[in-house]
Amino acid sequence: KLERAFGKNGVPALLIEQALPEIEEKANALLDRLSNGQMSIRFVTQSEYKDAKRDDMKETLDIQISDSAGVRDYEMYSGGEAFRVNFAIRIALSQTLSGRKGARLQTLIIDEGFGSQDALGRQRLIEAINQVRGDFAKILVITHLESLRDAFPSQILVEKGERGSEVRVI
Repeated sequence: KLERAFGKNGVPALLIEQALPEIEEKANALLDRLSNGQMSIRFVTQSEYKDAKRDDMKETLDIQISDSAGVRDYEMYSGGEAFRVNFAIRIALSQTLSGRKGARLQTLIIDEGFGSQDALGRQRLIEAINQVRGDFAKILVITHLESLRDAFPSQILVEKGERGSEVRVI
């Protein structure tokens, strides 16, 4: 009984199924802001078998992404669009897991996440970061884009010099 209860279709599957609606809701709320209401995701946990003779469903975890063109495969989205989806899901997953543990998320680190964005996408990401700012004690954004220097209140500037890198807090 324990083997069945803790197998892939037992308690772990139930925990995942209970968490998915909350993760989906949080991700869609953020993705809505990032895409100006154009994108959303849906988690699909069951799909039909390719064998038409089977009438049962197989367990899966697929992420369906929709935009104004309809549902498309993840691979069909641009780098900037894919980054927005990834960002929204990761933040939602982190918020859900930390909330279940009774912990507060302390730090968000975004390493070079802006390079794949066009100007409007960068602006939406900055707005999204500012909207989740209260959820984190610290947010670190690592970027080489000089156009983003003034987007955040504090900067740690690392410049390569003759005797190594120099660090300045601005």
